[in-house]
Amino acid sequence: MSKLMDSMESKLMPLASKIASNRYLGAIRDGFMLAMPLLIIGAIFLLIANFPIPGYSDFMAGIFGSNWSSFFMKPFDATMNIMTIFVVFGIAYNLARHYELEGASTGAIALVAFLVLTPFTLKFTPEGSKEVFLVGGNIPMEWIGSKGLFVGILTAIFSTEIVRFVVKRGWVIKMPDGVPPAVSKSFSALIPAAVTIIIFNFVRLLFSWTSYETIHGFIYTILQKPLTALGDSLGATLIANLFIGLFWVFGIHGANVVGSVMSPIWLALSAENLAAYQAGKELPHIITSQFQELYLQLGGSGSTLSLCIAMIVLGKSQQIKKLGKLAIFPGLFNINEPITFGLPVVLNPVMMVPFILTPMILAVICYVAIAIGLVPPPSGVLVPWTTPPIIGGFLIAGIRGALLQIVELVVAFLIYYPFLRVVDNQYYAQEKQEEAAGVSI
Repeated sequence: MSKLMDSMESKLMPLASKIASNRYLGAIRDGFMLAMPLLIIGAIFLLIANFPIPGYSDFMAGIFGSNWSSFFMKPFDATMNIMTIFVVFGIAYNLARHYELEGASTGAIALVAFLVLTPFTLKFTPEGSKEVFLVGGNIPMEWIGSKGLFVGILTAIFSTEIVRFVVKRGWVIKMPDGVPPAVSKSFSALIPAAVTIIIFNFVRLLFSWTSYETIHGFIYTILQKPLTALGDSLGATLIANLFIGLFWVFGIHGANVVGSVMSPIWLALSAENLAAYQAGKELPHIITSQFQELYLQLGGSGSTLSLCIAMIVLGKSQQIKKLGKLAIFPGLFNINEPITFGLPVVLNPVMMVPFILTPMILAVICYVAIAIGLVPPPSGVLVPWTTPPIIGGFLIAGIRGALLQIVELVVAFLIYYPFLRVVDNQYYAQEKQEEAAGVSI
Protein backbone atom coordinates (compact mmCIF):
# COMPACT_ATOMS: atom_id res chain seq x y z
CA MET A 1 0.00 0.00 0.00
CA SER A 2 2.87 2.33 0.84
CA LYS A 3 4.43 1.78 -2.60
CA LEU A 4 1.06 2.44 -4.26
CA MET A 5 0.62 5.69 -2.30
CA ASP A 6 4.14 6.82 -3.21
CA SER A 7 3.55 6.00 -6.87
CA MET A 8 0.22 7.88 -6.97
CA GLU A 9 1.77 10.85 -5.17
CA SER A 10 4.64 11.04 -7.65
CA LYS A 11 2.14 11.21 -10.53
CA LEU A 12 -0.55 13.43 -9.01
CA MET A 13 1.62 16.08 -7.35
CA PRO A 14 3.17 17.39 -10.62
CA LEU A 15 -0.26 17.38 -12.31
CA ALA A 16 -1.87 19.31 -9.44
CA SER A 17 1.05 21.73 -9.36
CA LYS A 18 0.71 22.47 -13.09
CA ILE A 19 -3.03 23.03 -12.83
CA ALA A 20 -2.79 25.19 -9.70
CA SER A 21 0.01 27.34 -11.15
CA ASN A 22 -1.54 27.81 -14.59
CA ARG A 23 -2.05 31.56 -14.96
CA TYR A 24 -5.12 31.25 -17.16
CA LEU A 25 -6.97 28.78 -14.95
CA GLY A 26 -6.03 30.86 -11.92
CA ALA A 27 -7.36 34.02 -13.55
CA ILE A 28 -10.60 32.26 -14.54
CA ARG A 29 -11.05 30.95 -11.00
CA ASP A 30 -10.36 34.34 -9.39
CA GLY A 31 -12.50 36.12 -11.98
CA PHE A 32 -15.48 33.99 -11.06
CA MET A 33 -14.75 34.60 -7.38
CA LEU A 34 -14.91 38.36 -8.01
CA ALA A 35 -18.32 37.96 -9.64
CA MET A 36 -19.64 35.33 -7.23
CA PRO A 37 -20.98 37.67 -4.47
CA LEU A 38 -23.06 39.54 -7.05
CA LEU A 39 -24.31 36.31 -8.62
CA ILE A 40 -25.31 34.89 -5.25
CA ILE A 41 -27.16 38.09 -4.32
CA GLY A 42 -29.02 38.02 -7.64
CA ALA A 43 -29.90 34.36 -7.18
CA ILE A 44 -31.20 35.00 -3.66
CA PHE A 45 -33.51 37.74 -4.97
CA LEU A 46 -34.79 35.31 -7.62
CA LEU A 47 -35.36 32.72 -4.90
CA ILE A 48 -37.38 35.22 -2.85
CA ALA A 49 -39.47 35.97 -5.95
CA ASN A 50 -40.06 32.24 -6.59
CA PHE A 51 -39.83 30.59 -3.18
CA PRO A 52 -40.63 26.84 -3.53
CA ILE A 53 -43.62 26.73 -1.18
CA PRO A 54 -47.18 26.15 -2.49
CA GLY A 55 -49.32 29.25 -2.04
CA TYR A 56 -46.32 31.54 -1.42
CA SER A 57 -46.87 33.60 -4.59
CA ASP A 58 -50.58 34.12 -3.86
CA PHE A 59 -49.78 35.07 -0.26
CA MET A 60 -47.25 37.73 -1.36
CA ALA A 61 -49.59 39.03 -4.08
CA GLY A 62 -52.36 39.42 -1.49
CA ILE A 63 -50.11 41.65 0.61
CA PHE A 64 -48.06 43.60 -1.95
CA GLY A 65 -50.14 43.41 -5.13
CA SER A 66 -49.91 41.40 -8.34
CA ASN A 67 -46.58 42.96 -9.43
CA TRP A 68 -44.80 42.29 -6.13
CA SER A 69 -42.14 40.05 -7.72
CA SER A 70 -40.83 42.82 -10.03
CA PHE A 71 -39.11 44.43 -7.02
CA PHE A 72 -37.02 41.29 -6.49
CA MET A 73 -36.48 40.49 -10.17
CA LYS A 74 -34.71 43.78 -10.88
CA PRO A 75 -31.58 42.88 -8.82
CA PHE A 76 -31.61 39.48 -10.52
CA ASP A 77 -31.67 41.09 -13.98
CA ALA A 78 -28.78 43.37 -12.96
CA THR A 79 -26.60 40.49 -11.73
CA MET A 80 -27.25 36.92 -12.94
CA ASN A 81 -28.73 37.95 -16.28
CA ILE A 82 -25.56 39.88 -17.22
CA MET A 83 -23.05 37.63 -15.45
CA THR A 84 -20.57 37.52 -18.35
CA ILE A 85 -19.83 41.23 -17.97
CA PHE A 86 -18.57 40.73 -14.41
CA VAL A 87 -16.65 37.59 -15.34
CA VAL A 88 -14.86 39.29 -18.27
CA PHE A 89 -13.71 42.15 -16.09
CA GLY A 90 -12.71 39.85 -13.23
CA ILE A 91 -10.64 37.47 -15.38
CA ALA A 92 -8.84 40.27 -17.23
CA TYR A 93 -8.20 42.11 -13.98
CA ASN A 94 -6.64 39.08 -12.29
CA LEU A 95 -4.60 38.02 -15.31
CA ALA A 96 -3.31 41.60 -15.65
CA ARG A 97 -2.28 41.60 -12.00
CA HIS A 98 -0.37 38.36 -12.63
CA TYR A 99 1.55 40.17 -15.40
CA GLU A 100 1.97 43.24 -13.15
CA LEU A 101 -0.16 45.35 -15.48
CA GLU A 102 -2.76 47.93 -14.49
CA GLY A 103 -5.73 45.73 -13.54
CA ALA A 104 -8.63 48.16 -13.79
CA SER A 105 -7.77 49.58 -17.21
CA THR A 106 -7.04 46.09 -18.62
CA GLY A 107 -10.39 44.87 -17.29
CA ALA A 108 -12.14 47.82 -18.93
CA ILE A 109 -10.37 47.16 -22.24
CA ALA A 110 -11.41 43.50 -22.11
CA LEU A 111 -15.01 44.51 -21.45
CA VAL A 112 -15.00 46.83 -24.47
CA ALA A 113 -13.47 44.07 -26.61
CA PHE A 114 -16.26 41.74 -25.53
CA LEU A 115 -18.90 44.32 -26.44
CA VAL A 116 -17.23 44.83 -29.84
CA LEU A 117 -17.79 41.11 -30.51
CA THR A 118 -21.37 41.23 -29.25
CA PRO A 119 -24.11 42.09 -31.78
CA PHE A 120 -26.17 45.17 -31.03
CA THR A 121 -29.20 43.84 -32.87
CA LEU A 122 -32.20 41.79 -31.82
CA LYS A 123 -34.19 39.41 -34.00
CA PHE A 124 -37.88 40.20 -33.68
CA THR A 125 -40.88 38.37 -35.16
CA PRO A 126 -44.20 40.25 -34.80
CA GLU A 127 -47.16 38.27 -33.53
CA GLY A 128 -48.95 36.54 -36.37
CA SER A 129 -46.05 37.10 -38.80
CA LYS A 130 -43.37 34.72 -40.06
CA GLU A 131 -41.00 37.48 -41.14
CA VAL A 132 -37.99 38.15 -38.89
CA PHE A 133 -36.90 41.77 -38.37
CA LEU A 134 -33.57 43.02 -37.03
CA VAL A 135 -33.92 45.76 -34.43
CA GLY A 136 -30.73 47.79 -33.96
CA GLY A 137 -29.42 49.59 -30.90
CA ASN A 138 -30.06 46.71 -28.49
CA ILE A 139 -27.69 44.23 -26.83
CA PRO A 140 -29.19 40.72 -26.77
CA MET A 141 -29.33 39.65 -23.12
CA GLU A 142 -28.59 36.04 -24.10
CA TRP A 143 -25.01 36.93 -25.09
CA ILE A 144 -24.14 38.84 -21.93
CA GLY A 145 -25.67 36.11 -19.78
CA SER A 146 -24.69 32.45 -19.56
CA LYS A 147 -24.65 31.82 -23.34
CA GLY A 148 -21.86 34.36 -23.79
CA LEU A 149 -19.75 33.00 -20.96
CA PHE A 150 -17.14 31.14 -23.01
CA VAL A 151 -16.71 34.03 -25.46
CA GLY A 152 -16.25 36.26 -22.42
CA ILE A 153 -13.56 33.98 -20.96
CA LEU A 154 -11.64 33.81 -24.23
CA THR A 155 -12.00 37.55 -24.81
CA ALA A 156 -10.67 38.38 -21.34
CA ILE A 157 -7.61 36.17 -21.86
CA PHE A 158 -6.73 37.25 -25.41
CA SER A 159 -7.37 40.96 -24.83
CA THR A 160 -5.08 40.89 -21.78
CA GLU A 161 -2.38 39.13 -23.81
CA ILE A 162 -2.66 41.85 -26.48
CA VAL A 163 -2.33 44.58 -23.84
CA ARG A 164 0.68 42.76 -22.39
CA PHE A 165 2.25 42.47 -25.86
CA VAL A 166 1.85 46.20 -26.51
CA VAL A 167 3.03 47.32 -23.07
CA LYS A 168 6.02 44.96 -23.11
CA ARG A 169 7.28 46.62 -26.28
CA GLY A 170 6.89 50.08 -24.79
CA TRP A 171 4.14 51.18 -27.15
CA VAL A 172 2.55 53.43 -24.56
CA ILE A 173 2.20 57.17 -24.07
CA LYS A 174 4.36 58.26 -21.14
CA MET A 175 3.43 61.51 -19.45
CA PRO A 176 5.84 63.82 -17.55
CA ASP A 177 6.47 63.13 -13.86
CA GLY A 178 4.35 66.08 -12.70
CA VAL A 179 1.15 64.70 -14.28
CA PRO A 180 -1.30 63.19 -11.73
CA PRO A 181 -1.14 59.36 -11.66
CA ALA A 182 -4.79 58.96 -12.72
CA VAL A 183 -4.22 61.07 -15.86
CA SER A 184 -0.96 59.26 -16.62
CA LYS A 185 -2.63 55.85 -16.38
CA SER A 186 -5.45 56.87 -18.68
CA PHE A 187 -3.02 58.04 -21.39
CA SER A 188 -0.82 54.96 -21.02
CA ALA A 189 -3.87 52.81 -21.76
CA LEU A 190 -4.70 54.60 -25.01
CA ILE A 191 -2.50 52.66 -27.43
CA PRO A 192 -3.07 49.20 -25.84
CA ALA A 193 -6.81 49.88 -25.90
CA ALA A 194 -6.78 51.05 -29.51
CA VAL A 195 -4.78 48.04 -30.72
CA THR A 196 -7.03 45.61 -28.82
CA ILE A 197 -10.26 47.15 -30.08
CA ILE A 198 -9.02 47.20 -33.70
CA ILE A 199 -7.99 43.52 -33.55
CA PHE A 200 -11.30 42.44 -32.03
CA ASN A 201 -13.23 44.53 -34.54
CA PHE A 202 -11.49 42.61 -37.35
CA VAL A 203 -12.44 39.35 -35.60
CA ARG A 204 -16.06 40.53 -35.49
CA LEU A 205 -15.90 41.40 -39.21
CA LEU A 206 -14.47 38.00 -40.15
CA PHE A 207 -17.22 36.12 -38.36
CA SER A 208 -19.90 38.33 -39.93
CA TRP A 209 -18.96 36.74 -43.26
CA THR A 210 -19.61 33.21 -41.97
CA SER A 211 -22.84 31.27 -41.52
CA TYR A 212 -22.49 31.75 -37.75
CA GLU A 213 -22.76 35.56 -38.21
CA THR A 214 -21.03 36.24 -34.86
CA ILE A 215 -18.25 34.69 -32.80
CA HIS A 216 -20.89 34.12 -30.12
CA GLY A 217 -22.79 31.79 -32.43
CA PHE A 218 -19.58 30.01 -33.43
CA ILE A 219 -18.20 29.47 -29.89
CA TYR A 220 -21.58 28.48 -28.47
CA THR A 221 -22.14 25.87 -31.20
CA ILE A 222 -18.60 24.51 -31.54
CA LEU A 223 -17.27 24.78 -27.97
CA GLN A 224 -19.78 25.71 -25.27
CA LYS A 225 -22.62 23.33 -26.14
CA PRO A 226 -20.36 20.23 -26.40
CA LEU A 227 -18.51 21.12 -23.18
CA THR A 228 -21.69 21.74 -21.21
CA ALA A 229 -23.18 18.52 -22.59
CA LEU A 230 -20.06 16.69 -21.40
CA GLY A 231 -20.15 18.45 -18.02
CA ASP A 232 -23.82 17.47 -17.64
CA SER A 233 -22.97 13.78 -17.87
CA LEU A 234 -22.68 11.42 -14.91
CA GLY A 235 -19.38 10.07 -16.24
CA ALA A 236 -17.70 13.48 -16.20
CA THR A 237 -19.01 14.12 -12.69
CA LEU A 238 -17.62 10.82 -11.44
CA ILE A 239 -14.21 11.54 -12.98
CA ALA A 240 -14.15 15.06 -11.52
CA ASN A 241 -14.96 13.76 -8.03
CA LEU A 242 -12.43 10.95 -8.36
CA PHE A 243 -9.69 13.53 -8.92
CA ILE A 244 -11.01 15.81 -6.17
CA GLY A 245 -10.68 12.92 -3.72
CA LEU A 246 -7.30 11.80 -5.02
CA PHE A 247 -5.82 15.27 -4.76
CA TRP A 248 -7.16 15.73 -1.22
CA VAL A 249 -5.67 12.41 -0.09
CA PHE A 250 -2.25 13.87 -0.83
CA GLY A 251 -2.95 17.15 0.93
CA ILE A 252 -3.84 19.14 -2.21
CA HIS A 253 -7.08 21.17 -2.23
CA GLY A 254 -8.83 18.99 -4.80
CA ALA A 255 -11.95 21.15 -5.08
CA ASN A 256 -9.85 24.18 -6.06
CA VAL A 257 -7.72 22.26 -8.55
CA VAL A 258 -10.59 20.50 -10.31
CA GLY A 259 -12.87 23.52 -9.92
CA SER A 260 -10.44 25.64 -11.95
CA VAL A 261 -11.35 23.47 -14.94
CA MET A 262 -14.96 22.47 -14.20
CA SER A 263 -16.46 25.55 -12.50
CA PRO A 264 -17.10 27.54 -15.74
CA ILE A 265 -18.94 24.52 -17.18
CA TRP A 266 -20.97 23.85 -14.02
CA LEU A 267 -21.84 27.55 -13.67
CA ALA A 268 -22.98 27.72 -17.29
CA LEU A 269 -25.25 24.73 -16.66
CA SER A 270 -26.58 26.42 -13.50
CA ALA A 271 -27.32 29.61 -15.42
CA GLU A 272 -29.28 27.69 -18.07
CA ASN A 273 -31.33 25.96 -15.36
CA LEU A 274 -31.90 29.31 -13.69
CA ALA A 275 -33.15 30.87 -16.92
CA ALA A 276 -35.57 27.96 -17.40
CA TYR A 277 -36.65 28.20 -13.75
CA GLN A 278 -37.36 31.91 -14.17
CA ALA A 279 -39.37 31.29 -17.33
CA GLY A 280 -41.35 28.46 -15.73
CA LYS A 281 -39.95 25.90 -18.18
CA GLU A 282 -38.62 22.38 -17.59
CA LEU A 283 -35.12 22.46 -16.11
CA PRO A 284 -32.70 21.10 -18.75
CA HIS A 285 -29.73 19.89 -16.67
CA ILE A 286 -29.18 17.53 -13.75
CA ILE A 287 -25.51 18.36 -13.16
CA THR A 288 -24.90 21.95 -12.08
CA SER A 289 -22.65 23.73 -9.61
CA GLN A 290 -25.38 23.23 -6.96
CA PHE A 291 -25.48 19.48 -7.69
CA GLN A 292 -21.74 19.34 -7.06
CA GLU A 293 -21.53 21.67 -4.06
CA LEU A 294 -24.74 20.85 -2.18
CA TYR A 295 -25.41 17.20 -3.03
CA LEU A 296 -21.89 15.78 -3.27
CA GLN A 297 -20.08 17.80 -0.60
CA LEU A 298 -22.20 17.35 2.52
CA GLY A 299 -19.74 18.57 5.10
CA GLY A 300 -17.06 19.38 2.53
CA SER A 301 -15.08 17.35 0.01
CA GLY A 302 -15.61 13.64 0.61
CA SER A 303 -19.04 14.37 2.12
CA THR A 304 -17.58 14.04 5.62
CA LEU A 305 -20.47 15.38 7.74
CA SER A 306 -21.72 11.81 8.18
CA LEU A 307 -18.20 10.81 9.22
CA CYS A 308 -18.30 13.49 11.96
CA ILE A 309 -21.64 12.14 13.19
CA ALA A 310 -20.31 8.57 13.20
CA MET A 311 -17.25 9.69 15.16
CA ILE A 312 -19.40 11.28 17.87
CA VAL A 313 -22.07 8.58 18.09
CA LEU A 314 -20.08 5.38 17.60
CA GLY A 315 -16.47 6.27 18.37
CA LYS A 316 -14.83 4.41 21.29
CA SER A 317 -11.51 6.23 21.45
CA GLN A 318 -11.30 9.65 23.07
CA GLN A 319 -9.35 10.99 20.09
CA ILE A 320 -12.12 10.08 17.66
CA LYS A 321 -14.94 11.38 19.88
CA LYS A 322 -13.21 14.68 20.68
CA LEU A 323 -12.21 15.29 17.06
CA GLY A 324 -15.78 14.53 15.93
CA LYS A 325 -17.18 17.10 18.39
CA LEU A 326 -14.58 19.64 17.25
CA ALA A 327 -15.27 19.07 13.55
CA ILE A 328 -19.08 18.85 13.59
CA PHE A 329 -19.74 22.60 13.72
CA PRO A 330 -17.53 23.62 10.76
CA GLY A 331 -18.77 20.45 9.03
CA LEU A 332 -22.34 21.77 9.15
CA PHE A 333 -21.09 24.62 6.97
CA ASN A 334 -19.21 22.27 4.63
CA ILE A 335 -15.74 23.00 6.02
CA ASN A 336 -13.84 19.81 6.80
CA GLU A 337 -10.14 20.60 7.24
CA PRO A 338 -10.29 19.44 10.91
CA ILE A 339 -11.27 15.99 9.62
CA THR A 340 -9.01 15.77 6.57
CA PHE A 341 -5.91 16.80 8.50
CA GLY A 342 -6.94 15.80 12.04
CA LEU A 343 -8.27 12.26 11.66
CA PRO A 344 -6.42 12.27 9.24
CA VAL A 345 -7.73 11.47 5.76
CA VAL A 346 -4.59 12.86 4.12
CA LEU A 347 -2.08 10.05 3.44
CA ASN A 348 -4.28 7.59 5.34
CA PRO A 349 -4.64 4.36 3.28
CA VAL A 350 -7.72 3.29 5.28
CA MET A 351 -9.77 6.50 5.13
CA MET A 352 -8.83 7.40 1.56
CA VAL A 353 -11.11 4.65 0.23
CA PRO A 354 -14.45 5.96 1.62
CA PHE A 355 -13.33 9.57 1.16
CA ILE A 356 -12.97 9.02 -2.60
CA LEU A 357 -15.87 6.58 -3.05
CA THR A 358 -18.58 8.36 -1.03
CA PRO A 359 -19.10 11.40 -3.32
CA MET A 360 -19.04 9.13 -6.36
CA ILE A 361 -21.70 6.82 -4.90
CA LEU A 362 -23.79 9.84 -3.85
CA ALA A 363 -23.44 11.23 -7.38
CA VAL A 364 -25.00 8.06 -8.82
CA ILE A 365 -27.82 8.09 -6.23
CA CYS A 366 -28.64 11.77 -6.80
CA TYR A 367 -28.39 11.53 -10.58
CA VAL A 368 -30.73 8.54 -10.71
CA ALA A 369 -33.18 10.15 -8.24
CA ILE A 370 -33.39 13.27 -10.42
CA ALA A 371 -33.40 11.40 -13.73
CA ILE A 372 -36.40 9.23 -12.76
CA GLY A 373 -38.29 12.22 -11.37
CA LEU A 374 -38.16 11.51 -7.63
CA VAL A 375 -36.40 14.84 -7.08
CA PRO A 376 -36.50 17.90 -9.35
CA PRO A 377 -33.24 19.11 -10.92
CA PRO A 378 -31.40 21.92 -9.08
CA SER A 379 -33.13 25.19 -9.85
CA GLY A 380 -29.88 26.99 -10.69
CA VAL A 381 -30.21 29.34 -7.72
CA LEU A 382 -26.63 30.00 -6.55
CA VAL A 383 -26.89 29.06 -2.90
CA PRO A 384 -23.57 29.65 -1.04
CA TRP A 385 -21.53 26.45 -0.71
CA THR A 386 -21.44 26.99 3.07
CA THR A 387 -25.22 26.47 3.33
CA PRO A 388 -25.87 23.60 5.79
CA PRO A 389 -27.25 20.33 4.39
CA ILE A 390 -31.03 19.92 4.31
CA ILE A 391 -31.42 23.72 4.15
CA GLY A 392 -29.39 23.78 0.92
CA GLY A 393 -31.38 20.92 -0.57
CA PHE A 394 -34.64 22.68 0.25
CA LEU A 395 -33.51 25.94 -1.36
CA ILE A 396 -32.53 24.34 -4.68
CA ALA A 397 -35.17 21.61 -4.99
CA GLY A 398 -37.82 22.07 -2.32
CA ILE A 399 -38.74 19.49 0.30
CA ARG A 400 -37.68 16.61 -1.96
CA GLY A 401 -34.19 18.08 -2.22
CA ALA A 402 -33.99 18.22 1.58
CA LEU A 403 -35.17 14.60 1.86
CA LEU A 404 -32.58 13.53 -0.72
CA GLN A 405 -29.83 15.07 1.40
CA ILE A 406 -31.10 13.18 4.47
CA VAL A 407 -30.88 9.93 2.49
CA GLU A 408 -27.36 10.90 1.40
CA LEU A 409 -26.28 11.49 4.99
CA VAL A 410 -27.50 8.00 5.93
CA VAL A 411 -25.75 6.38 2.95
CA ALA A 412 -22.50 8.23 3.65
CA PHE A 413 -22.73 7.19 7.32
CA LEU A 414 -23.00 3.53 6.31
CA ILE A 415 -20.07 3.82 3.88
CA TYR A 416 -17.75 5.53 6.36
CA TYR A 417 -18.53 3.44 9.43
CA PRO A 418 -16.61 0.19 8.63
CA PHE A 419 -13.48 2.17 7.77
CA LEU A 420 -13.85 4.48 10.77
CA ARG A 421 -14.17 1.42 13.00
CA VAL A 422 -10.73 0.19 11.88
CA VAL A 423 -9.11 3.55 12.70
CA ASP A 424 -11.10 3.90 15.92
CA ASN A 425 -9.99 0.48 17.15
CA GLN A 426 -6.37 1.39 16.45
CA TYR A 427 -6.67 4.62 18.44
CA TYR A 428 -8.59 2.86 21.22
CA ALA A 429 -5.92 0.17 21.60
CA GLN A 430 -3.24 2.85 21.61
CA GLU A 431 -5.06 4.82 24.32
CA LYS A 432 -5.44 1.70 26.46
CA GLN A 433 -1.71 1.06 26.18
CA GLU A 434 -0.93 4.64 27.15
CA GLU A 435 -3.44 4.46 30.03
CA ALA A 436 -1.79 1.27 31.31
CA ALA A 437 1.57 2.98 31.09
CA GLY A 438 0.27 5.91 33.14
CA VAL A 439 0.14 8.41 30.28
CA SER A 440 -2.79 10.86 30.59
CA ILE A 441 -5.09 10.99 27.58
